[in-house]
Amino acid sequence: MCRLNRRAGPSARCGCPKRGPWAGEALGRSRGGLSTKIHLACDGQGRPLAFTVTGGNVNDCTQLEPVMTGIKVARRGPGRPRTRPVRVVADKGYSSRKIRAYLRQRGIAATIPERVDQVAGRRRRGERLCGFDPGVYRRRNVVERCFNRLKQNKALATRYEKRASHYQAIVTLACLRLWLP
Repeated sequence: MCRLNRRAGPSARCGCPKRGPWAGEALGRSRGGLSTKIHLACDGQGRPLAFTVTGGNVNDCTQLEPVMTGIKVARRGPGRPRTRPVRVVADKGYSSRKIRAYLRQRGIAATIPERVDQVAGRRRRGERLCGFDPGVYRRRNVVERCFNRLKQNKALATRYEKRASHYQAIVTLACLRLWLP
């Protein structure tokens, strides 16, 4: 018996722009339903530096460059703000050749654990593994604590806002609140 998909229209994987009631509103359907992700960069003291808001089904590794371009830290005295951190500590969702090349090109040290399939591929090809320091990676908990403090804002945690621009404003206000003494 042969079953055919008789749905009219293009396949779901075409490069067409998103359509639907939530297109462009930073909502994505995943296992738990509609959700939103916040991709965040913070300093060593847990203060947010830059963020982007995307749908829950957007891959993490696609958002590293937009977050990195949003980092601007004022210098003491005159001069343009710093745009490059000394080191990036990220989870396995940000592990890819493209991201490692991007960070290497900008002179930024990376502490990102490799996924199991990447390690197996490197061993199969006879390549060396990426350097990974577990001691430095422990500092990633600063980002998780920053998310915890952000999510204490109920409007941010549950996303009451319908529009992405309104939700970004709520995230910005919550980030500013973390910078206050």
